[in-house]
Formats: sequence, structure tokens, C-alpha cells
Amino acid sequence: MPTFIVKAVNRDGEIVETLRDAQDQATLVRQLQEEGFLPIRVAPTTGALNWLWPGWRKGKLKSKELTLFTRELATLLSAGLPLDRGLKVLLSVFPEDSALNKLTLRILEQVKGGAQLSAALEAEGGLFPRLYVSMVRAGEAGGALESVLERLADYLERTQALRASVLTALIYPAILVVMAILSLLALLTFVVPQFEEMFQSAGKELPVPTQIVMAIASGIRSYGLFVLVAGLGAARLIQTRLARPEVRYRFHRWLLKLPLLGELLVKLDVARLAQTLSTLLQAGVPLLVALGIVKDTLNNLVLVEAVARAGDRLKEGGEMSAALEESGYFPILALQMIKLGEETGRLSHMLSKMAEVYEAEVKVTVQRLLTLLEPALIVGLGVAIAAIIMSILVAVVSVNELAF
Repeated sequence: MPTFIVKAVNRDGEIVETLRDAQDQATLVRQLQEEGFLPIRVAPTTGALNWLWPGWRKGKLKSKELTLFTRELATLLSAGLPLDRGLKVLLSVFPEDSALNKLTLRILEQVKGGAQLSAALEAEGGLFPRLYVSMVRAGEAGGALESVLERLADYLERTQALRASVLTALIYPAILVVMAILSLLALLTFVVPQFEEMFQSAGKELPVPTQIVMAIASGIRSYGLFVLVAGLGAARLIQTRLARPEVRYRFHRWLLKLPLLGELLVKLDVARLAQTLSTLLQAGVPLLVALGIVKDTLNNLVLVEAVARAGDRLKEGGEMSAALEESGYFPILALQMIKLGEETGRLSHMLSKMAEVYEAEVKVTVQRLLTLLEPALIVGLGVAIAAIIMSILVAVVSVNELAF
């Protein structure tokens, strides 16, 4: 029975992503509707990559493509060109065989047919994020589409820069981990076996550390492929389990409790929340609607739940800062800045400042984490290699003593 990637809206209005087995796609859609879900996307998992990483293709534009499209269109509209003319110019800017050119052509055809830009973007079936479409719709309603697109381009560039800075900082530790694994495998696979025959011919029981190293080396040679397949299977099983919202929620809550890493995850989502909410409010999107959009941009389900409760509190006439404070996960500084923005009526301005503060905090926290991680990796690799070499040397010495 084939497996499908499902993205649907449940009865509470929350977006759920999971894996489901069904006879075919139509049957699964019907089952989801009977269970009270509104299917957004139902796609089969095909190929080795989908087996290991279900849903690896989300169907959205790459961040660089989305930023380029937004910035170019904002520039053309700011220069006084009407929307259809601006889209025509974009067709000549993007290469003819590129995905952006084809996308722009489809949008242009809908705009020529009388559709608004937001409707044309929404008709692309999820290529454009909900945040993007909502801001464009607000810009159209307020007659300020070009300024909204400029804010969107700034937002996308800042988000991309923050993501790039974090990924760049992780490159060196990733290289260290890979080199450590390869070095240990090389020692155990090629170096240690060279001594095995000599030790066996010595006719003496080897020291315990040497026996352990020899057993590990023999196990890697004999069962290495099996261990690799088992590891991939375990990763696939874990990923399938994490596709269930209740399991993912518990995992996310556990992550937030980890020292340093939990702090980093909170700051990343707080920076994203502040930046996104500020951009939406400046574009004229109402706060309640903006909160509903923002919670879909956060990564941690515990924080998503806190933002959803803040929206419920606002509906009852309460304050967003008080609801976020009840979760116990949001930093005090962030809560105070939000509260000050609510009291002064300058929430979007304070959120913008808050985004700057926490983007800087993310960089500092990442650097602090790497400051601890890099020496730990180097020392760990050194200790592991030294232990292997010492176990061999101890065995060689004992064999030589037997010979004399």
C-alpha cells in the first residue's frame, strides 16, 4: 500500500503534516474529509530520498528566488510602472527557461484577466507563503502595494541573512564531525587489522583494551553495511514518529529544556516572530490575523501553542504579552518590549527593535555554543585516536615481552 505525504487543516484550524497509507490518492482525500480534515496537499512518497526524508519537496519557491522576484517587482512598481507592465519587464529580466520566468508569465496572464496580484499568487497552490499573500492583499487594500513589496523584500533579505549567518557558523563544526568519523573509520578499518594477524600468532591473550578495539574493528568490517542500513531505518522510524503532532510537541518541549541549545531555539523563534509580526503590522494586517499567520512561521510547536493562546486572549480583550508570559518560555526582555509596545500603541516599532535585538542575540548564542563545541570535538577526536593507538601499543609491548 503506497504512502502519501499529507498536509491538511484540522478542526481547530491548525495545519498538520503527516504520513498516511492508502489505496490511492482519491481514497485518502475522502478519508481525510470524513475525519474532519481539510486536505491542502496529498502527494505520494516516491524515490529513495522521499523514503528517507518524506516531504523534502515542499513546493515553495527557494528563498533567493522569492527575494529576487519581490525586490525586482517592488523596484519596478516604485518607478511608476503599472503592475502588468512591471511583470512584463520581469519576463525579460529572468532567463526564458527559468522557473521564475514561467511563474511570472502565469501571474501576468491572471493579472491581465482581471485578477488581483494576491489572488494570482494564491492560485499558485502554495508556492508563495501565507505571510507573503496576506501582506500583498493588505497592500492592495491600502493602495500601497509597492511599499508593501519593499517591506517584504527587506524582510526576506533579513531572514535569509540570519539563516545564512547561522549555517555559516555551523560549517566548521560539521567538517570537524565528518573528519572525526572518517579518521576513526580509517583507523579501525585499515590500520588496526594490520596488527590482528601478528597478535593472533603471538599465542598470548591480549589486554582488554586491545580486545575491545579489535572487536569493534572486526564488527565494522563484518557488519558495517548492516549498521548503516539499520541507522537509516532508525532515522526513518524516528522521522515517521515525529510526523505525529503529539510526539513532535513532546520532542520540541524537551529541546527547549536543553542548556544553550534550548536558549538558541527560543531566540531564533522570537526573532522570527518579532520580525514577521512587525512586517505584517506595518503592512496594515490586523493583529489577530497577523498572529494567525505568524504562528505558522515558527518552528517549535510549544511556542506555536503560546502564540495561538495569545490570539485567543486578544479575542477576549486581553493582552498578548500576558498570554505569552504564561507559557514560561519567552524571554523577559521580549515580553517587556511587547508590553511597552502595547501600552504606547507602537507595537510594530517595538517589534522591529526586538527583532534586531534577538537577531544579534542569536549570533552571540551560536558563537558561544560553537566556542564550547569545537574544543569538545577536537578533544573527543584526540582522545578516541589516542585510545586506539595506546591499545595497539600496549598489545605490541606485551607481545615483545613474550618474545624475549
